Amino acid sequence: MLSTTPDLRQLRYFVAVAEEKHFGRAAARLSMTQPPLSQAIRALEETLGVALFARTRRTVELTPVAVDLLPEVRRLLAAADGLRPLAQSLARGEAGVLSLAFVSTADYGLLPLLLRDFGTRYPRVRLQLAEATSDVQVDELVAGRIDAGLVIAPLPPRHAAQLSYLPIAREPLVIAMPTEVSVRAGGPDADGWCDTPVSLADLADAPLVVFPRRLAPGFYDIIMDCYGAAGLTPRIGQEAIQMQTIVSLVSAGMGVALVPQSLRNLRRTGVVYRPLREAVPAIETGLVWRTAQVSPVLAGFIDIVRAHAATAGPPG
Repeated sequence: MLSTTPDLRQLRYFVAVAEEKHFGRAAARLSMTQPPLSQAIRALEETLGVALFARTRRTVELTPVAVDLLPEVRRLLAAADGLRPLAQSLARGEAGVLSLAFVSTADYGLLPLLLRDFGTRYPRVRLQLAEATSDVQVDELVAGRIDAGLVIAPLPPRHAAQLSYLPIAREPLVIAMPTEVSVRAGGPDADGWCDTPVSLADLADAPLVVFPRRLAPGFYDIIMDCYGAAGLTPRIGQEAIQMQTIVSLVSAGMGVALVPQSLRNLRRTGVVYRPLREAVPAIETGLVWRTAQVSPVLAGFIDIVRAHAATAGPPG
């Protein structure tokens, strides 16, 4: 039965005859005899339903169709030749796609470091990045829509059996406050980072800008515990789901916010970051992924994350 699709062998034969314009020389180039080469070209012409060569006793010329077809066939053969090295690169995690989500806090400390190292080691891997809260990331992971996520611990227990978690870094909470509030609490009148600690008690009357608990229960509870340990009950002023928005609300005088220390890299006019005088818990950021589905690309990213986790300093 006549095949309806040419095979790669026939296409290579076509290129050889087209370039040599002589069946005998093409056969010698292909290390074969001329009769099977002629048969293969006739079979290719029958499969395609067009004549490729105008033959005489002394010459072989390409038909107009063959002239236009030749560059396309060369591209197909080049792509086919690239399949093996591509497959090997994919198997080694040197090519492919990595879909990574991250909490907004990671964008100001951890994420740029990881992406820089990963891009240096695996320049052919295409990254798909998305910012999302920890709870959204877990749902996306379980649904198979992302490969991994940078989240704030702890993870919701309902999916613990399906997911693996690698802690990366721990950092203390600091307080972001409007510049005028910082001045009243004994700080400088300049924006940015101030080393002078401040007590939560000095800010008891300031509204608190915070993540909604339904979206980040672990983070929310840590902040509430800080106030509780100081014998205070915070007055919730505004809620926002992105750190950039929280800091912007602080700069607008809407309140103060407890944020991870790395967020001081997010500079806003009218905002001062200061350490707390009270002992505060550390916020832990880690990598989470589906235990049963670790692609070579993801394995490479996990290795880089492990290296960062091993060298991460103590909080503070």
